[in-house]
Amino acid sequence: MKDESPGLPDDADFHAYVDGRLDADRRAAVEARLAVDAEAARRVRDWIEQREALRGLHAELLDEAIPEHLLHAGERLHHRSSRLARWQRWGGMAAAVVLSFALGWSANMQWQATVAGVASSPSASAFARQAVVAHAVFSPEVRHPVEVDAKQQDHLVQWLSKRLNRPLKLPNLAATGYELVGGRLLSGGGGPRAQFMYQNANGERVTLYVGAIDGAAGKGMSETAFRFTSDAGVQSFYWVDQGYGYALSGKLPRQGLLVLAEAVYKQL
Repeated sequence: MKDESPGLPDDADFHAYVDGRLDADRRAAVEARLAVDAEAARRVRDWIEQREALRGLHAELLDEAIPEHLLHAGERLHHRSSRLARWQRWGGMAAAVVLSFALGWSANMQWQATVAGVASSPSASAFARQAVVAHAVFSPEVRHPVEVDAKQQDHLVQWLSKRLNRPLKLPNLAATGYELVGGRLLSGGGGPRAQFMYQNANGERVTLYVGAIDGAAGKGMSETAFRFTSDAGVQSFYWVDQGYGYALSGKLPRQGLLVLAEAVYKQL
C-alpha cells in the first residue's frame, strides 16, 4: 500500500513556513524539525531576517494608492467583451482578478528591477539600488555578515578579483575608525558583484559594492563623479571609474558617508 504520509520537512517546506503558507499540521512538523536541526533553524532565521530587511526597504509601497492607469485598464477590460460581461454575475470578482493580476505584475516587475536590477532599464542609478538592497540585506547579519572574513584578506581580494575579472584594491579605512569585517560575492543585473563590509567601534557598518558597468549603464554619468541616493534610511554615494561602478552605502549622515567615500576613492 502506498505511503500517504507527507514525509520529513524539506527546504520547500521551510520556504513555505517563512512565507506563512503552511497548514497547522505541516507547520507543527516544520517547527518540530527546526527544534532539533540547528543548521535548518539557522537557515530559516536567515531567510526571515532577509525577508524583513527587504520588506522594510520599500515598506512605503504598501500604503500607496492603486495607480489610476491600472484602474482605468481594469475598467476597459471589464467592459470590452461579452466574456468579461459574463463575469459581472460574479459580483465584480472578475474585475478584482484583472486588477490583482495587473498590480501583481507591476509590483513584481518593480521588485525585480530593484533587487536584480536592471536589464530593462540599465543605468548607474540601478547599480546604486543594487548596492542599497545588498547593504540592507547583509549589514544586519550577526553570525554570517560576510563569506570570507578579514583574517583571510589576501584570499578575499584574490578570489573576488578573479570572479570580477579585474584586479581589486581593498581600501583601508582605519584612519576613519572603520575596520574590515570581510566580503562576499554577489550576483547583480550586469554580472558578478563584490561587497566589502567595514565596521566601527560602535558596530555601525558600511559596505562597498563593486561591479562592471557597461557603456549604456554609465551613460549620462561623468567618470568618477559622485552621485548620492537615499532609500529607507540607507544612504549611498556611487561613482563610475574606467567601466566599473562603486557604491559606498550605510545608515550614516550624508556628510559622514561622504568622508568615507572620498577616503575609498583616493585608495582605488
